[in-house]
Amino acid sequence: MDDRISYSSYLKVDELVDLQRPLSRPEHHDETLFIIIHQVYELWFKQLLHELRAVVEALDRDELLRVAKYFRRIHTIQRLLEQQVDVLETMTPQEFNEFRDNLNPASGFQSLQFREVEFLCGVRRMDTLKYITMTDGQRAKLERLANEPSLYDHVKALLERRGFAVDSSEALIESFRRIYVNPDANYDLYLLLEDLIEFDERFILWRGRHVRMVERMIGHKIGTGGSSGAEYLQRTLNHKFFPELWEVRTHLGTGNYAQS
Repeated sequence: MDDRISYSSYLKVDELVDLQRPLSRPEHHDETLFIIIHQVYELWFKQLLHELRAVVEALDRDELLRVAKYFRRIHTIQRLLEQQVDVLETMTPQEFNEFRDNLNPASGFQSLQFREVEFLCGVRRMDTLKYITMTDGQRAKLERLANEPSLYDHVKALLERRGFAVDSSEALIESFRRIYVNPDANYDLYLLLEDLIEFDERFILWRGRHVRMVERMIGHKIGTGGSSGAEYLQRTLNHKFFPELWEVRTHLGTGNYAQS
């Protein structure tokens, strides 16, 4: 027996391509696509979590060049998340509805890894967990994340070490304003803020694209996981990971925010 590593054995290809198990009978042509798209999403969520944890560790070590490298990869993955919607939209609403009932009560709303991304970044909506079937270990993991410092908290700690006030929303906005109006004085922080806003914006863009795709597929039907479908997803567009970083745009060029 040849025990040498091969492409197939290293990547577990046989196991991987055996994971797509359509439930429709007779099997609907497009169900395989639907399964693969969402399995790929989960793989990218895994990689995003891997990169975001590395960002947090690098922030704590004040290694902002390394943070920038991680964000370059994160932004590229985010673009892929949005582009995958293009592939999913090659399926028509009628084609999706022919196997949709088989999904009940499963839904992308129940993605534990996506909740981990949100919790890590500071959006911690514990009420969403009631819709998710999970083990005690998985629930404990999310609850632990909910009580740990978020990515935003690690950013604030870095700013505080660099002499910027972060003790209130107003103080944080003024600190951001100071960095933006004089980028040369703290260029590494300036670039960090731009990576953070791009990360946040790309998530909002992906959520928006996802909302339009869901509305295109099922209109205003209730989601298979029990959510209100497109209506629920529309509300998530208001979730921002770094709200003060968005708010500071209003105050750039208007003088000292803290005294206004």
